[in-house]
Amino acid sequence: MRRSSSVTAQIAAVAISGFGLAAIAGAGTAQAAPQDCAVSKGLFDASAVCQPDGGSNYVLHLDCVGFYASGPFPLYSIGQYKVLSYPFTPSGQRTTAACTGMGPGVVAIATNAFVEIYNP
Repeated sequence: MRRSSSVTAQIAAVAISGFGLAAIAGAGTAQAAPQDCAVSKGLFDASAVCQPDGGSNYVLHLDCVGFYASGPFPLYSIGQYKVLSYPFTPSGQRTTAACTGMGPGVVAIATNAFVEIYNP
């Protein structure tokens, strides 16, 4: 019994430390993957501006970690998940995605963001 509570405490300490580290290193600019897009990542969201390229469809992919809704309400999980923007055709307009749209009471931070070609 003592061992299981000790293991639980260690896991909680590691999770809290990870959130703290991610919060400190969170803001910045992420790498874009089509090369003609500029992606900027904040602590909870990301945005991308892509120049016209002749009609390709893209999505903004945002990796998040935290407390989120994982199924029918009120089921929640703690961990990593991804958020995809709606598919868009590059036109020089800003497209955004956020980690906070995954259910009520979500507490999550953005860890990575990039643009990828949309394949339905």
